[in-house]
Amino acid sequence: MIKKTIVITTAFSLLFLTGCSQTAPGFNGSNAGKNNISDATQIAGDTVTIDENQYGNETAGSAAAGKYNSSGNGFQSIYFAFGDYAISSNMENNIASDANVVNRANAAKIKIEGNCDEFGTDEYNYALGLKRAKAVKDAIAAQGGNTGNIVIVSFGESNPVCSDPTDECYARNRRVDLRLVK
Repeated sequence: MIKKTIVITTAFSLLFLTGCSQTAPGFNGSNAGKNNISDATQIAGDTVTIDENQYGNETAGSAAAGKYNSSGNGFQSIYFAFGDYAISSNMENNIASDANVVNRANAAKIKIEGNCDEFGTDEYNYALGLKRAKAVKDAIAAQGGNTGNIVIVSFGESNPVCSDPTDECYARNRRVDLRLVK
């Protein structure tokens, strides 16, 4: 009787202590390594997941790339796919341009602002905005940009540039903006 109780208690303890694994939003085999965060202490982990297929799965900046720029001081905005923080190949020219502006800015402080569309919880969007900002900072560093004076922030969904209920508008809000801090 005591052995049976110990076995059952142990089994329930193991089930309780082992959780379900969860894949990061936007991650699949073809994006392996693209969404890695080099300094996880700066970014909080995801707390919720959302169904990315519920609202469509547009390519990064499909409607927004090249048409809009909400960044300032010579920087170019970087656009992202729904629920993703990997920088797409069609944003590489913007990253290269931004790295050049960063290097010309010398000792000026630069703010990288992560933004999201309105889908998802506040916590999810805040974390996603941070991941997008960090991905842009890492990409600028990979292009040879001096990131010593860069700070990253997330506005989540609270800083939209468009409020129309259209896919193009949502795509414009899934972005990172760069600005000189004055």
